[in-house]
Amino acid sequence: MAAHEFSDSADRKRRPVADPAATDPLAAEEPRPGCDPAFKHGVVVGFDGSTSSERALAYAIGMAGRSGSGLIIVHVANRLPTTVWAGCEPPVFVDVPDHRTEVLGLELACADYLAEVPWILVERGGDICHELEEVGREYEADAIVVGSTHGIVGRIFGSVAGRLAKRAQRPVIVIP
Repeated sequence: MAAHEFSDSADRKRRPVADPAATDPLAAEEPRPGCDPAFKHGVVVGFDGSTSSERALAYAIGMAGRSGSGLIIVHVANRLPTTVWAGCEPPVFVDVPDHRTEVLGLELACADYLAEVPWILVERGGDICHELEEVGREYEADAIVVGSTHGIVGRIFGSVAGRLAKRAQRPVIVIP
């Protein structure tokens, strides 16, 4: 069984808040529409096509298969501040066109190894850690699986896996 769900973080609607100064702006967002019940308590995996994310996907497939749950594959598209181009204040984020999700979706749809479990592909834009945790919350995921970051960028800015492990409200499994 294969499916694709493409959603954009810009589709979020705002709901009235009693005291906007006292709340977190992310908490003021209206919850997304209900997700497919077949994927409730599934396994969320971050996937970008890299070698480490492919290893994480392989582990997540096995985990979902053993637990009899669905697999929620999440690709987080790039977002850049408009101040990079315009030099304006305050920074506003714009979604950079990312056709990589479509390519990843087609590759995944043709993959034989995904025939073992029901899966969906969810596209988000924004901070990777926040979006993975948000998808985990929406689907009431049993775990989030990510690949480890290697190289100097991860050491300087902190890896996604490390940041996610610190903030997540559910188990995070980091695959080397």
